[in-house]
Amino acid sequence: MPCKICAVGAVCLIPFWLNAQQGLPEMLSQSSQMVVVTTKDWTVTEGTLRRFERTERAWQQVGPVVSVVVGRSGLGWGRGLNPPSSSGPQKKEGDGRSPAGIFRLTYAFGYVPAEEVREIKLPYIQCTSSVECVDDTNSSSYNIIVDRRSVAKVDWKSSEKMRMSDDEYKLGVFVAHNASQAEPGAGSCVFMHIWKEPGHPTSGCTAMSIGGIESLLGWLDPRSNPVLVQLPQQEYLQKQTTWMLPVIPF
Repeated sequence: MPCKICAVGAVCLIPFWLNAQQGLPEMLSQSSQMVVVTTKDWTVTEGTLRRFERTERAWQQVGPVVSVVVGRSGLGWGRGLNPPSSSGPQKKEGDGRSPAGIFRLTYAFGYVPAEEVREIKLPYIQCTSSVECVDDTNSSSYNIIVDRRSVAKVDWKSSEKMRMSDDEYKLGVFVAHNASQAEPGAGSCVFMHIWKEPGHPTSGCTAMSIGGIESLLGWLDPRSNPVLVQLPQQEYLQKQTTWMLPVIPF
């Protein structure tokens, strides 16, 4: 399967295991791990995370419900596996919204070397001082994590430093929003990572406790083609049948 390689190294960041010509239910049938994040409505910044595994064509919840925070402006429709929708706000660069929809969870990142986190099964990138996620809409590396030292010509003026002074990116997962043929301005550098503190919203990511992210990363398996479904409750209920989503007792 073809992969998109980034300047960080020979890591398969965006595996195209889904055929774009398939319908959404057929796409999701290839996944046996689903992370579901829901909020009460489009503007709420706190929510819950549930993990599901597919067993005999049914989704079974595993592990406890985890508290999360999303973007300071709530949620907005992102560019993922789901078809476009006009039923709510649309995610844009710098709007403070976390993307709503269905997204691949393609690789992990963190501060320590890979050999110190052998429990992580996803492809892993160590965040050093030269590793950045490019959010400059005019850059050829827009919405890609790169190592500045390995780039022949740096063509961006803004980026997200992946080695931060705090622990927010000590462990995280890349959310493949706007990742395939990225549309400039549709949003970039979306992750699941450690929160600053409970209730403190992000700039557009989904964050949780360190225990929550450790449990998530220890569970995610690339062989299971994991996906994130992130929606307000009402949208989730409306899409539950057509998207073949797990039943959640809101």
